[in-house]
Amino acid sequence: MTYHFANPLAALLTAATFALPANAESWDMPTPYGDSVFHTMNIMQFAEDVAEATGGELEITVHSAGSLFGHPEIKDAVRRGLAPIGELLMSRLANEDPIFEVDSIPFLASSYDEAKALWDASRPLVEAKLADQGLTLLFAVPWPGQSIYTKEPVESTADLEGAAFRAYNTATERLATLMGAVPTQIETGDIPTAFATGRVAAMITSPSTGVSSQAWDFTSNYTDTQAWLPKNMVIVNTAAFDALPEEVKAAVMEAAATAETRGWEMSMAETDEKIATLKENGMAVAEPSETLGGELAEIGATMTEEWLDAAGDEGAAVVEAYKPSMQ
Repeated sequence: MTYHFANPLAALLTAATFALPANAESWDMPTPYGDSVFHTMNIMQFAEDVAEATGGELEITVHSAGSLFGHPEIKDAVRRGLAPIGELLMSRLANEDPIFEVDSIPFLASSYDEAKALWDASRPLVEAKLADQGLTLLFAVPWPGQSIYTKEPVESTADLEGAAFRAYNTATERLATLMGAVPTQIETGDIPTAFATGRVAAMITSPSTGVSSQAWDFTSNYTDTQAWLPKNMVIVNTAAFDALPEEVKAAVMEAAATAETRGWEMSMAETDEKIATLKENGMAVAEPSETLGGELAEIGATMTEEWLDAAGDEGAAVVEAYKPSMQ
């Protein structure tokens, strides 16, 4: 059959319509971070993989840097179906259930291998908690580990006794207190000024934040504790996901598994790259001394016990499943 169009635009639109799959879905995906952040880059690749694997049956448009919904709104937006899919920091949900902050307990998992083992132990429970709210977990990717920045080398927690220590949540306040330091609430953007004015003398944060705040301007030593590796997770509205054809759902889950593997590799590369940048700018980078490592392990045990008191039997089951990896 031959079609004749008096209007060339109509011809183009009709051709475009015929080119699309008959039941094509288009999803908007809010994320909290900018395009240059490795988490966002990984998610954009995930969206491309889904489009390719489904032959365009599912198109995901990534709205980065909180441009569609702010970080605090993303989980509820996905739960309510305002956006079918979204990304958020898992520990933001800690006020709902302690299980969501298992990856933010200082010194429970202090390396990528340990963080992966803890994720394997906790993932089924995280998935179940999300499922209860009509959400399906697709994948999760960690940030680089949190490490200590100081002007002078730190050989033991005694070197931090009485020091003003930057805190940004209840966990870092508690950590500072257990180290004998004085917790002081400082937002990320205020870090350089806080050090310059003497409001703080030490902090614990990722190498990424260290580089973005140019920590070499106000500190000289980076102690690579990797105290915890908090994760971002990508979730989808279960009803929206279940409405997809089976082959599209399978393609999404396969792309998600690939994105999780790729994201962990990107995070490790980010760690190496940012630590190298700290070194290039004159910072001394060191592993924790045997004394400091032992003291931090004790602090981690204390904070783990405190978390277990809040998380109850479910938390105990996660730690029990994780314990073989701690040997």
